[in-house]
Amino acid sequence: MEDAKNALPEAGLVKCAENPEKITESSGKNRMLLAATLAVCILAVDTVLFSSPGLGVTVTVLAWYALTAAALGPGCFRRGEGQFLLAVNVLLAASFTVQSNWYFRIWNLEALAVLVPIHLFALAGTARRPWWDPSMLWERAGLLFRGLFGSLGAAGAAAAGKKRRGKRIWAGALGILGAAVLVGILLPVLASADALFASVTQSFLDFCRAHLTEGLIRVLLGLGLTPFAFGLLWSLRYPREREAKPERPKKTADALPFLILLAALDLLYLLFLAVQGAGLAGGAAYLARRGISYADWARSGFFQMVGVTAVNLTVTLAALHWSARKNGGRGALRPLATLLTAESLALLASAAWRMSLYVHAYGLSFKRAMTYWGMAMMGIFLAAALAAVWRPTFRFCRTAFLAALIGWAAVSCVPVSAMVARDSVSRYLDGRSAAVDVAYLTAGDLGFGALGPLSKLDTGKESRVYVPGGVMGQAQFRLLLEEGRQRAAAECRSWESWNLSAYLASRGEKGK
Repeated sequence: MEDAKNALPEAGLVKCAENPEKITESSGKNRMLLAATLAVCILAVDTVLFSSPGLGVTVTVLAWYALTAAALGPGCFRRGEGQFLLAVNVLLAASFTVQSNWYFRIWNLEALAVLVPIHLFALAGTARRPWWDPSMLWERAGLLFRGLFGSLGAAGAAAAGKKRRGKRIWAGALGILGAAVLVGILLPVLASADALFASVTQSFLDFCRAHLTEGLIRVLLGLGLTPFAFGLLWSLRYPREREAKPERPKKTADALPFLILLAALDLLYLLFLAVQGAGLAGGAAYLARRGISYADWARSGFFQMVGVTAVNLTVTLAALHWSARKNGGRGALRPLATLLTAESLALLASAAWRMSLYVHAYGLSFKRAMTYWGMAMMGIFLAAALAAVWRPTFRFCRTAFLAALIGWAAVSCVPVSAMVARDSVSRYLDGRSAAVDVAYLTAGDLGFGALGPLSKLDTGKESRVYVPGGVMGQAQFRLLLEEGRQRAAAECRSWESWNLSAYLASRGEKGK
């Protein structure tokens, strides 16, 4: 019942006609969609392959969704999950306009490459499984493969329309190609034969070499992508009916192995937490008697704790999913799984505490900030797992994926690099830190968000900035900031790579 409730409605599906040629001949909309698809493909090549990711990526994603709405109709966005995924993908796309952090740029490009196709089949109603079900990945990968490669002839059919008109289009394209080849061969020959003709055509040739060569490459790549993109839209617009496969019964196993595994983990973590409690209660004196530094003990182990928590979550979910319900040991899973979840939350709290001590001693970094985010998300996942333990109908994946997408979209738009730089500068200025890692903060991977807070160290005096392993004079420090501002200004010269972080840095905005 729950699966049927969450399945996408099929009433809105457009059934594929027996002869796609007739669909093309009866309507000119497909030819307009083909032209729009070509424009979007050229735009995607320009903004993703030939430019630094920025505003151009945002515009490309919005253009693709406009093209999708034109192909499927604006009503495709009325479904609840369609609106949610649309909001997430638009936020991820908007992060390229806000952020200049290369980590987020790479991660979000990969995320959009996965989420946009998943969203498309939800909009078209061609997918049977909801997007939050992990088993939908195989289904939608198959739909994507068939859409990209199974309808490659759709672009030619849409461009040709009627048979006679199609022959004229192909004849015209062949004539244009032949003319371009002949002119490209004969023009240099004529220029070498006459000095005056060479002088007249030189400026035109220079312009072509400077601008048209790269532009032609973009157009050719866009043309190469168009049949695949249009074929995908064609498969969404005219989906093929698929036979409904009978749902296979869920495979289960005896609960006894899971009981033993959960009991062993529970005992292990009880021992671990008891030892940790002794360290906390005994303090530095107790640790010193064992030859352990309190600082080293407190400021290590958080990454291991996060990893252990992830393992515990996996074991808990596997036990709930695979253990047979009609089994005497199934009921014993609940208290054991609850204890393991509680211990996992305690381990996560320990990891957060150790991380806080480490940050207090050494300051915030991008990796440590993202670790905080990961621990917060892990806490949400554990809470969802606890709900799944006591409520058999609770959909863990749905809650976890919703939380993960919302959390990732939010952190993608947060200026993490500026937060890291602001913490480093404030620690340096109030004496908590003896040096500020200027080289790390101005590295290209973190973007330009750190330049604003760092500019507070430019006092205009002949003072020095202490950096790890040495001292940096004010002149060298100003030169480093100016180089960063120039790189930011260069990134803002093109609309494709423009982003708010680079724009503020190029203006020399000081962080608060």
